[in-house]
Amino acid sequence: MHVVSTPRGDIGAPLVLVMIDISREETQCPLVQMGKVMTSSLFDLSGKVAVITGSSRGIGRAIAERMAEHGAKVVVTSRKLDACEEVVSAIKAKGGEAVAIACNISRKEDLQALVDNSIEQYGAIDILVCNAAVNPYYGPSIDMPDDAYEKVMNSNVRSNFWLCNMALPQMAERGGGSIVIISSIAGLLGSATLGVYGLSKAADMALARNICAEWGPKNIRANCIAPGLIRTDFAKALWEDPKVYAQVVKQYPLRRIGEPDEIAGAAVFLAGPSGSFMTGQTIVIDGGGVVGRGG
Repeated sequence: MHVVSTPRGDIGAPLVLVMIDISREETQCPLVQMGKVMTSSLFDLSGKVAVITGSSRGIGRAIAERMAEHGAKVVVTSRKLDACEEVVSAIKAKGGEAVAIACNISRKEDLQALVDNSIEQYGAIDILVCNAAVNPYYGPSIDMPDDAYEKVMNSNVRSNFWLCNMALPQMAERGGGSIVIISSIAGLLGSATLGVYGLSKAADMALARNICAEWGPKNIRANCIAPGLIRTDFAKALWEDPKVYAQVVKQYPLRRIGEPDEIAGAAVFLAGPSGSFMTGQTIVIDGGGVVGRGG
C-alpha cells in the first residue's frame, strides 16, 4: 500500500490522501512502478520512439512536431523525402530529435523497410501513428471505379493492417506500446458522396478494437481518433471556398472547423502515460459535428 497526498482542484482546499494498492498485476501501469508513484508529466514521451505516417504535412506533421516537443524521437515519413526532411529540420530547430524516411504505404516492402530502418535508427518503435490516407473519389458509390475502390481500401485499411502487424511483435518484446490510427467521423456517418472512404475509416476503428483484444495482454494499446473537418490540404475543397465553408460549419456547434494541432493533442494523450488505461476506443474530435447534426 502506498499513500500519496494530492491537491484538489479548488484553490485553498486541503490535500487529499489517496491510498494506492500496488499489487503485482498493477505494476504495468506507467504511473506506478516499483512501489513508487512517478512524478513525471502525464504527457512525457521522453525516451519513446514515434513513427508517424503521412507526417510531412497536415495532421501528421502536427502530431510529429508535438510528440517531439514532448520528448519523443520522431520518424517522419511520407512518399516524398524532401518534404519529410523539411519537417525534420523544423523539429530539430526547436531542439527535438527526428529522422526522415520515405515510404509509400501502398507497398508492403516500403512498410517493412520503414519498420526496419526506424528500429535500426532508434532501436525500437514505441508509438505508431497510422495517419496516411487517400480519397481519390467523390460521388455516388454506384459510380465509383474499381481501381478507386481498391486504392482507398488498400491504402486506408490494408496498409494500416500490414504496418501494425509489422510493429506489434517488437512492441510486445519490449513490454508494450501504443498505436494511434487516424480515422474520421466519416466512419460513423452515412454519406452519399464519401461512402467508400467512410467504409475504410469504419474498418480502421474495427482494426483498433481487434488489436486491443489481441495484444492488450502484452500491454499494447490501440485507439482511433476520428476528426471532423480539419484545416488541411486533404480537405481543402471543403474550407477554401467561403460559401462552402459557411455551409459546412452550420453543422458544427462551435461554428468553425478544426486545426491540426487540435488532433495532435489527442495523439499525445493516447501515446503517453495519460492514456495508459485507454484502449480499443475512438475519440471523436469534430467541434460537436456528429451530435449537432440533429439541431
